[in-house]
Amino acid sequence: MTTSAVPMPASRPLPGRRYDRVFFPIFTALFLITVLIGFSRTYYAAGLIHAPLPNRLIHIHAIVFSSWLLMLIAQTGLVSARRVDIHKKLGILGFGIASLMVILGLLASRDSMLRGFAPPGLTPQIFFVVPVTDMFVFATLIYFAWALRSNSAAHKRLIMIANIGIIDAAVDRWPFAFIQHGSPQYANLCIDAFLLLIIAYDLWSTHKVHRATIWGGLLVLIVQQLRIPLAFTAPWQHFANTVLGK
Repeated sequence: MTTSAVPMPASRPLPGRRYDRVFFPIFTALFLITVLIGFSRTYYAAGLIHAPLPNRLIHIHAIVFSSWLLMLIAQTGLVSARRVDIHKKLGILGFGIASLMVILGLLASRDSMLRGFAPPGLTPQIFFVVPVTDMFVFATLIYFAWALRSNSAAHKRLIMIANIGIIDAAVDRWPFAFIQHGSPQYANLCIDAFLLLIIAYDLWSTHKVHRATIWGGLLVLIVQQLRIPLAFTAPWQHFANTVLGK
């Protein structure tokens, strides 16, 4: 007596990573548009190196951050074009630019505080917490992205979320009334929309949220909500005044 194997119903394949080559370039393009809208009037459409920035340090800061943006576009494009070999070689340069960004970002933050820059309702010492924590988030996520570079799914998500961690500088400069005259939470919601986009893609493509998205997103959200309360504490005020040389 023989029995024939009963064929199992084929499971529906998950879209998975084959759509990464579409999603991440689109995400990078949205990030580029966000930056261009934010800094067009004061930098990109104002002559770049001829833009009326406060000093040479801020010019160098802008050049290095723009170089990082170009690197991000190139690296995303290389992966989409299946040139991972070149992507890996450029990765060392990208990590170097990212490291320089952190140094220049902190120097520019101190320079901004020395010049007394702060949005309405905040002192320079309080506002100083925003760029400093931006650099903390960016540096942390870039480090883990580098450490997990052999895990491409985690690596690319951490890179993108690291950029979300510093995009507030562009969003806060959007020339829209709801940003310029509305609640600061409106800007946060615009920033958080980028996180929601990655979460939605994870759920659609793999039916679960990637661990890198969870931990990276939590870091961005926690810092976003806690940094202003932190800035009002005595330890932060002492730190900011020490940086000012008081």
